[in-house]
This record gives sequence, C-alpha cells and structure tokens, in this order.
Amino acid sequence: MSVTVSATLAVNEALAEKRRQGLPVLPLGFGEAGLPVHPGMRDALALGGDRNAYGPVAGTSELRTAAAGYWERRGLPTDPDLVVSGPGSKPLLYSLLLSIGGDTAIAAPSWVSYAAQAQLAGHRPLLIPTAPAQGGAPQPDLLAATVSAARAEGRDVRSVIVTLPDNPTGTVASRCTMQRLAEVARELDLFIISDEIYRDLVYDPGTVVHSPAEFAPERTVISTGLSKNLALGGWRLGVTRLPDSELGHRLRDDLLGVVSEIWSSPAAPIQQAAVHAFEEPAELVDHIARSRRLHGLVARAVTDRFVAAGAMVVAPQAAFYLYPDFEGWRGRLAADHDVTTGPELAAFLLDEYGMGVLPAVEFGESEDALRVRVATSLLYGETEAQRYAALAADDPTALPWIRAHLDRLSEVLADVTVGAGQASLLSRARLN
Repeated sequence: MSVTVSATLAVNEALAEKRRQGLPVLPLGFGEAGLPVHPGMRDALALGGDRNAYGPVAGTSELRTAAAGYWERRGLPTDPDLVVSGPGSKPLLYSLLLSIGGDTAIAAPSWVSYAAQAQLAGHRPLLIPTAPAQGGAPQPDLLAATVSAARAEGRDVRSVIVTLPDNPTGTVASRCTMQRLAEVARELDLFIISDEIYRDLVYDPGTVVHSPAEFAPERTVISTGLSKNLALGGWRLGVTRLPDSELGHRLRDDLLGVVSEIWSSPAAPIQQAAVHAFEEPAELVDHIARSRRLHGLVARAVTDRFVAAGAMVVAPQAAFYLYPDFEGWRGRLAADHDVTTGPELAAFLLDEYGMGVLPAVEFGESEDALRVRVATSLLYGETEAQRYAALAADDPTALPWIRAHLDRLSEVLADVTVGAGQASLLSRARLN
C-alpha cells in the first residue's frame, strides 16, 4: 500500500520551508509541546550515557517500576511486569494493533495516526462520531451498533481506541461516557486502548480524567510517554500498562514478540532519564504545572480569537489543541475564495497567510467539514530564553512574541471574512 507522510509532520515541513524563504508563518499545525528540556532531565540523561547494552525487551526493571508508581499515584495499581516500554508511544500503539489483530474502532475525529496505523497493520478502522465535548471517545451506543453491524458482515473487530484528553479537540470525555464505553467493550469483548499521553495537561483541577481502566480493568491497555507533559518528543520514550488479567498476560506475550523484532529494546540512556521522569520529583511536578498553566492560557487566548471572528469552538480543557468550525463562513468562503472543503480551507490559509492548520478530513471526518485542528504550543517562542520567559510570565499572552502571533491570527481571520475585493490585502502588505 502507498503511505504518505503523516499530516502533522507534513504541515511542519511546509511551514519550515516558508521560513527558509523568509515568509511569515503562523505555526498552528504541529502538535509539539514547544518547551525547553528541564535541567533535571538533562542531568538524568547524562547519567545514563555509559549504558550501551540492549537490555530487556520490555524495558529495565527500574523504568517499569517507576512507570507503575506513576499509575499507582493516579489510582491505577500496576504490576511492573505488565509494563512495556518502547521508543515512543506511537510505535507502541502500532505494535499493540499488530498484537491484538483485527479491525479497530476509533473516534471521528481522532489523532491522524490511529487510522493510518490500522491500515498499515492490514486492517480497516471503523470511524465512529464523538458526542459534543466528548472528544476522543466514540459514542458508546453508536460503537455497539457499528461493531455489531460490522461483525454481522463478517468483519473481525477486536479493539476500540480512546484518547484522554483528546487530540484534536482538547476536550475530556466524561465519567459517564467512559463508564458506558467500558460496558460496551465488555459486552462485545473488545480491547480498549486508552491513549492518555495528555493526562497531566488538564487545565482545571476540577476536571477529572476517568480512564476506562477504572471500569473495565481486565481489558484496558493504557499508553503514555514523555513527549507532551515534559516536551521530550525527540527523546522517543513511551510506556504501556497492560491489564492484569488472562487477556492482559496473553497480550503481553504477543506484544513482546512483536517489539522484539522491531526495536529490540528502547535506548538505554533514555530509559535512565525516564526513570527520573516517572518518579516525579518535586521540581518536575512544578515544571509540568507551569507548562500546564501556559498551555491553558495560550490555548484559551487563541480560542477567544476564533470565537471573536465567528467560528464555533468547544472550549479546550487540556493539552494545546482546539478544533474550530467554520461552517458559519461556508457561503463567504465559497463566494470570495472558492473554498468549499476542509482541505481547500487549510491549503488557502497556508498558501495565502502562512497559517498552518490541519483539516478535519485528516482526523477521520468528511472532506466537506470546515473544521480544522489548531495546535497552539509553538507560539511560545523560537528560542529557549523566550520559552522559559513564557513559562515564568504571569500573563504569557502579553509577551511581545506571543502577542504578535495572537494579533496576526486576528488579522488573518478578519481578512478571510472580508469581501472578495479586499481579500488578501493585509497578507500582500505584510509580504511587501
């Protein structure tokens, strides 16, 4: 099968090319956490620099114990022997799909790689809509009906993926939704793969993340990593928590077989640093808290700019994403800019304004949907000094470089909504 570059990576490369050409950009397409490495993590990585042996396939016992403690502190007792680590949560998720087999049900919208990975594994994804403000979770009753109908047609559906909190909407599915989804998964004998990599980035302490492992512990696999809460995407370290059940133990054997043939074992120095991360010393807890605050303030400020321009946006609750809907602009976009689909809207914003966003079709929705995924975390600054200043600021949106991005966003949105005779005047003025 033909495989294209992941949409998130592609838009990042497109923006980088515009920068090389000296053109202005609004970097709202790539979901990188956009923050500096904490000094404690640099030290932990250096301490592991002499570790050059392969090590256990599942990861070192120190790492698995530290990860188990991480989940224990979140109310999920974990056997270290049921923790498997890998070079990022992304390859671990793919290996899980290979190990579980069969088709998988995913939310629409949901992260771009779930459907792609299912297809790479030789299976077909079932796309099931989410309910409003319940991003990342297929509607449970639709899940039951869709999986039952697919099986009646002869399809072998074995799993469902949820994302808590969600990418692309930045919302957190409710306890009720998770409880009902867990019931459906048990009734249909589905594995639940719960991607909880954004769990530590919920803005409001009153917003509780309810993992499906609370309600269906015997069939829920949880994945997480260091790329979002600690902004260590380039370090590539993820972990999975397998269920302590007959299902879970069988899956562990299958998973270890798969990963042993792909990456043998995660990089030893990175594992050493990850032990420090999952043990959660006070300085890292504080760093994550400041990161969480920054993400929330900037994401909400960006949301306000879209709302002021007339877009419909469900207020994000976590991470650094929002999912504005331009349906109210459909007539004007068609008449003034010949834009009628989501991909055309994203291409127009990129080509005309250097504004990188991803269309809803990349997240499993129709091409006709005029929704886009906006990632706000690359607005914090281009240098380490600027990013540290953003973390420390009482009001990061008042910092000149962040304020400039926000004001430019408002300019672009206003420009897009004016008549055809005035369209692009601002962008042309900026380029001249």
